[in-house]
Amino acid sequence: MNNSSLHTADRLTHLKIVVVSLIAGIAVVSVGILARPNVPDMSTQLEARAPVLKAGQPVVWSASETSTIR
Repeated sequence: MNNSSLHTADRLTHLKIVVVSLIAGIAVVSVGILARPNVPDMSTQLEARAPVLKAGQPVVWSASETSTIR
């Protein structure tokens, strides 16, 4: 049978294409996962190095509550 076109390919050729693409997809995903840098938890570093901030006096913000209709 002629397997030069995807339209005329037999069932075994389609199965080979699906298996190869599945293996390639798994390889791409695993390389992406393994290429991620090992960064320690940033929240613990920020808490250890951040300066201590204390709250000041409360501030009241006010604005005019009238709305402009155009």
